[in-house]
Amino acid sequence: MQPLTDLKTLRLQLRRQRRQVNIYQHRQTEWAMMRHVYHLPELKGAKRVGVYLDAFGEIRTRRLIEHLFRIGKQVYLPMICNMNQHLVWTRISRQQWQIKRFYWHRLGMQQAYKSRGLAMQHLDVVFMPLLICDQKGNRVGMGGGFYDRSLSRCPQQPIRIGLAHEFQYLNCVLQRQTWDQPLDLLITPKHPYHFKRAIARAAL
Repeated sequence: MQPLTDLKTLRLQLRRQRRQVNIYQHRQTEWAMMRHVYHLPELKGAKRVGVYLDAFGEIRTRRLIEHLFRIGKQVYLPMICNMNQHLVWTRISRQQWQIKRFYWHRLGMQQAYKSRGLAMQHLDVVFMPLLICDQKGNRVGMGGGFYDRSLSRCPQQPIRIGLAHEFQYLNCVLQRQTWDQPLDLLITPKHPYHFKRAIARAAL
């Protein structure tokens, strides 16, 4: 299959489509996605789990975060390090989550009130937002490159799990850039899609 090259047009199309998802559809999608999360073997041995706070029409993560607390996981949220534009991960307590002690970053996402965090390689699993994912697990984000830069420093750890609406999974091959970091697993409302990175990891 030939790579899909018109990425700029595709980004615009998927952003527009994601903005059109209404509140009811978001709730239905979140419930459907969680049915797959409940049975994830990748979470069984995980201790530290990174997860984003949705802000731009991504898959909502409220139920995911509550589930992680219920099963005894340490929950970490991403924070942009201004020095190198990498992500560091700050642990939040259940109480902090319940009272929503977060602030708005200038780019539009919420972050925890902390000044220091863990590098990404110290997480066991990270749940990631995305704009597009192809059949090889290639992930296209919003364009800031924060996840790609951070993941480039930790090729083995953590396990990379993307969350997406069904229309964000494309049955084609995207033109991959050298800095792009692929996923191990993509979860949509209908399917979990496993990619070769996960198979290679299990074989080690």
